[in-house]
Amino acid sequence: MADDAVSEQIYTIPLRKVKGTPRWKRSHKAMILVREFLIRHMKTLPSQIKIDKTVNEKIWERGSEKPPSSIRVRAARFEDGEVQVELA
Repeated sequence: MADDAVSEQIYTIPLRKVKGTPRWKRSHKAMILVREFLIRHMKTLPSQIKIDKTVNEKIWERGSEKPPSSIRVRAARFEDGEVQVELA
């Protein structure tokens, strides 16, 4: 990812909670769950999380009704508190 990252971690984010939402909202809800997971585990603010478009494309790959049940991402935290997330 980046050489100046302070800490870098690979996470497997479970997206099973998405099954409880209406079918046409599932991929949107999956993106919200990814952001919430990263806020909780990287201990940062929502405004400091930058999600790469590859993560978005992977979740929306099969449409809005069938997101994956889990996704592996690489999260890197920088000195200024910013967290960048990309597909692992």
